[in-house]
Amino acid sequence: MTVCGCHLTTPFRAGAFSTMYSSFQLALKYFRYLLTSSSARGHGVHSPFVYEFIKQVLNDDRQFHCFDSIERLRDELKCDQTEIDVPDFGAGSRLSAGKKRKISSVASSSLKPKKYAQLLFRLVHFYKPQTIVEIGTSLGVSTAYLSCAKLDAQIITMEGAPEIATIAKKNFEKLRLPNIEVVTGNFDETLESVISQLSTINFAFIDGNHRKEPTLHYFNLLMEKVNSSSILVFDDIHWSRDMEAAWEAIKCHPLITLTIDLFFIGIVFLRTEQKVAEHFTIRF
Repeated sequence: MTVCGCHLTTPFRAGAFSTMYSSFQLALKYFRYLLTSSSARGHGVHSPFVYEFIKQVLNDDRQFHCFDSIERLRDELKCDQTEIDVPDFGAGSRLSAGKKRKISSVASSSLKPKKYAQLLFRLVHFYKPQTIVEIGTSLGVSTAYLSCAKLDAQIITMEGAPEIATIAKKNFEKLRLPNIEVVTGNFDETLESVISQLSTINFAFIDGNHRKEPTLHYFNLLMEKVNSSSILVFDDIHWSRDMEAAWEAIKCHPLITLTIDLFFIGIVFLRTEQKVAEHFTIRF
């Protein structure tokens, strides 16, 4: 039950132009996804684990106390006209390719939309991972949701651009989030060191270099420290041919037994007790 799809506005890496889908292609893929994905109510889903995920996580419409403060911060960032330096590690944005960018531009193009940021919150709130790694902090909105979902969790978030990382740290202070460590630097130079210092990784959100090879490199590094209850969330799995190829390779990994495709993100559950691999595409 697998369907292709893509994201519309997201960071990309140099060399991705040949694999990026046009807005028209993305719209067609999303339409196909809506037509062929399983019901968001769980009808026809025979996996008890996935049915519970749909009912308890995907369709949980509660508004938690921290949501308002994080969304107010998002609104402030989208109005901030301050210019900052954004170094190019081979990445840029569909909206701007220059080094100087306004915070409002970064916020508008790079922050995970509320619907998906709050899904990250619900995943952490329900499954209660203790050690969380985020690859791609940006201005810290998704990180804040991860933190608020479990304030006693250890959260390590990684950002390549120093000025963006500094803003994210200030945002965490503003929201009084004490459980976040920010690692600044090119992921290719920092990730392996970060992972080597952890005994296990219970949850990871990968929103970094949107190309096949780096994505699979991050995945393989993370797989060294996962356990049977670990969850890996990949952003923009259908954003380009490269990312679709990476997602298919992840699904084919021999230790991956359960994946859920929500079109804009893909969720991997490391359920070693599950003997037969299942891959679901669910409307969200």
